[in-house]
Amino acid sequence: MREALAEAELALRTGDVPVGAVVLGPDGAILGRGHNEREATGDPTGHAEVLALRAAAERRGEWRLSGCSLVVTLEPCVMCAGATVLSRVDRLVYGARDDKAGAVGSRWDLVRDPRQNHRPEVVSPDLISEDVAFRCSDLLSRFFARRRIR
Repeated sequence: MREALAEAELALRTGDVPVGAVVLGPDGAILGRGHNEREATGDPTGHAEVLALRAAAERRGEWRLSGCSLVVTLEPCVMCAGATVLSRVDRLVYGARDDKAGAVGSRWDLVRDPRQNHRPEVVSPDLISEDVAFRCSDLLSRFFARRRIR
């Protein structure tokens, strides 16, 4: 999660919502990384998870990321939860809940829906260190507080 948080910090430079993600291979090595780039690129699919999954698939030379874990600072939205399922990652770890758009249990639960053909293991903020979960949510809280002040 430390690497995902570092990616989230990079998103701040372009005014993007500070969300970062990394894909870890079965051996724990980072295969892909990404941070939100919607504002920087004008791409509506420029979410951290999508970019990290794309990079990992490219590095692996295939779209199936079986045996891999996606670690992200914020609960994935519907698009990113769908990409997680479709990429066949084995585990999804996220650091902060998203009550407005979260699709891994907060608003919807796309990844654990029994109708899916693949359901990754989910490690929610309740199951990670309290300090790490706080850092993920605090980064977002501070970002949105600064935006409201402007």
